[in-house]
Amino acid sequence: MYLRNLAWQRVPLLLSLAGVQIRMTNKFTTSLLILAVGGLMFAGSAAAQTATTTSGAGPGVVDPGHPRVNEVNGREGNQQKRIANGINNGSLSPKETANLEKREASVRRQEARDMAKHNGHLTKAEQRQLNHRENKISKSIYKDKHN
Repeated sequence: MYLRNLAWQRVPLLLSLAGVQIRMTNKFTTSLLILAVGGLMFAGSAAAQTATTTSGAGPGVVDPGHPRVNEVNGREGNQQKRIANGINNGSLSPKETANLEKREASVRRQEARDMAKHNGHLTKAEQRQLNHRENKISKSIYKDKHN
């Protein structure tokens, strides 16, 4: 009887690299975890790409020494850490987290489009617009973590 009840429970089992087993009982929580891991992988791949590209190599190539690009990327990284901290300490709900991640992804896409237009650089106007959007997201992170 006990085994039959277990067969009806469809609980996914996630294995971490350290061999620790975590049972996810909620589909939304599982989806949020996958979203967070995907965001971290995206940030890691972007950091790796930035470290390996050369300066001024042409359209679509990131110039790692460009101060406006570095400032915007630094802000994005800092806000990703703040979001992760809110997830870890429980101050951000899954819905709030998904909304913040969606907005951060939109800023990253806009930055990529702007950089593609100017050989891996940002103009001052583009930097100002991206910083304005990052400021709004930063305020949202604070409000969501303290409500």
